[in-house]
Amino acid sequence: MNNEVELGHLRNAIEKHLQVIYPDHHSQITKRVIGLVVRYGIISDADSSALWSEQDVVMITYGDSILVEGKTPLKGLDHFIEEHVGDTINGVHILPFYPYSSDDGFSVIDYRMVNPNLGDWRDIKKLSQHHRLMFDLVINHVSRESLWFYDFVANLAPANDFFHALPQDTDVSLITRPRNSPLLVPVTTRRGMLYVWATFSEDQIDVNFSNPEVLLEYLDILLLYIRNGARIIRLDAIAFLWKQLGTSCIHLEQTHEVVKLIRTLTSYVSPDTVILTETNVPHKENISYFGEGDEAHMVYQFSLPPLTLHALNRGTSQHLTQWAASLKPLPPHCTYFNFTASHDGVGLRGLEGILESYEIDDLIECMHRYGGFVSMKANSDGEPTPYEINISLFDAMQGTRRGPDQWQVNRFVCSQAIMLALQGVPGIYIHSLLATPNDLQGVEVTGRTRSINRKCWQYEDLIELLDNPHTPNSEVFNWIKQLIDIRSNEVCFHPDNPQQVIEINNSLFAFIRTDKNSQRKLFAIYNVTSAPQEISLPNRPELTDKPVWFDLVTQTELADILPSTTLQPYQFVWLVERE
Repeated sequence: MNNEVELGHLRNAIEKHLQVIYPDHHSQITKRVIGLVVRYGIISDADSSALWSEQDVVMITYGDSILVEGKTPLKGLDHFIEEHVGDTINGVHILPFYPYSSDDGFSVIDYRMVNPNLGDWRDIKKLSQHHRLMFDLVINHVSRESLWFYDFVANLAPANDFFHALPQDTDVSLITRPRNSPLLVPVTTRRGMLYVWATFSEDQIDVNFSNPEVLLEYLDILLLYIRNGARIIRLDAIAFLWKQLGTSCIHLEQTHEVVKLIRTLTSYVSPDTVILTETNVPHKENISYFGEGDEAHMVYQFSLPPLTLHALNRGTSQHLTQWAASLKPLPPHCTYFNFTASHDGVGLRGLEGILESYEIDDLIECMHRYGGFVSMKANSDGEPTPYEINISLFDAMQGTRRGPDQWQVNRFVCSQAIMLALQGVPGIYIHSLLATPNDLQGVEVTGRTRSINRKCWQYEDLIELLDNPHTPNSEVFNWIKQLIDIRSNEVCFHPDNPQQVIEINNSLFAFIRTDKNSQRKLFAIYNVTSAPQEISLPNRPELTDKPVWFDLVTQTELADILPSTTLQPYQFVWLVERE
């Protein structure tokens, strides 16, 4: 009887979402969604009260980022994690591992298959036995080589209405896009020449969510992923999901309601599954996907990567401090997904309203000198503007705006230590963990600037570098693992514990994390410059009245940090009161 009552509550909740999305025929769609739930059943009955902890760190990787001779790539990835990472990192985001036609996986041909060049579902399930897995639900678009699109071209139901076909002269000037390629792509079909909506590329055709059959397909795929081991679902490019001519076609009400529906559905079938939205937009728009605590569990902290890079490149914490101090308290059961690098590069939209355009231009110019590229986006006025910097983060840290220097490793580790200590769940890109330099050969082979940060390591070559303590790869790898171990054993780093930014001066970035249960405090201070900096604390009792501080990083006592302690270039301390 309890199951029937709970299913009734679920039915009512789903129908409320669908009344917003499909006001004219929500009842019959509700029945079909409930049918999906009954078919899959309760996938996980794990407790939803602890969705994350200080022990959670996610490694972001492609399935073939590490190639081991004699093993499929997914088996090779599992081998590398087991032999060299161990329990240090408990989460793995395997970037799209489905058959694809372009964009390194984000142009999906078949959502329900594992790319046979990588392995199979057994490899995925084996990884899920020891790690919390994140899957991509590439929900905005599919490959033009998918069966859906082939059926669309052939005018076969139901896929003949799975995509947006518009007149060639449709006014699309108001539409916000992250690309400057044509929005409408010509396609020869059995119905003649049609022009289909393609937000990202001519190979990535946007699906038509105004057709409820599309929603039902994706909900089925979502439940399949959870059944196959996904415990974090990343909603790729979700902001562009709903289309309505005459609007910007970004962040529309129906899009938000689809995210709420997905959360409601997953909370029932798998309460320990987290919904993460990927929306590379200015901060205020980004956090709108928390809703009222009823939408995404996590959102990407898109302002963090470029602000951290800017602070360490310019040697000033001013903008990073002001931004971090402006962050509002999070809704219950919500947190940030913190990261400093990803497969996509360093997004620049998170700087809008924070940095002046000339400061962004200066940062881009410096990244050009360090071997990077810049990708552009199209605005509604037709003018292109910088969208992201494509560069290996390790090479982005090889110097400051004044040029290269000897502090690359220290500067880089400082950037990772900032990310690991801020409120949220940290996500470390595998090429940050491995200090991978720019892969210019990859760019030359593919012709795509994003390939600069998507190297495929040969296992033997990588291990030779990691086993040599004098290589930057080994230094970074072992230092970051040490910091993760410290984080995992410090309750103040729990994602639910708040942070308070402390303004000291523009050379230092500082904040306090406080455990809500014990009131234990951790004081993190970072020197973001290439010169020694003396700590000079503001006159605050919670800082100055501590008789003895203990630095978790160096495992040393600081009997009096005011004003006798000096931080060396890019040094940082994680201070707790000595027990």
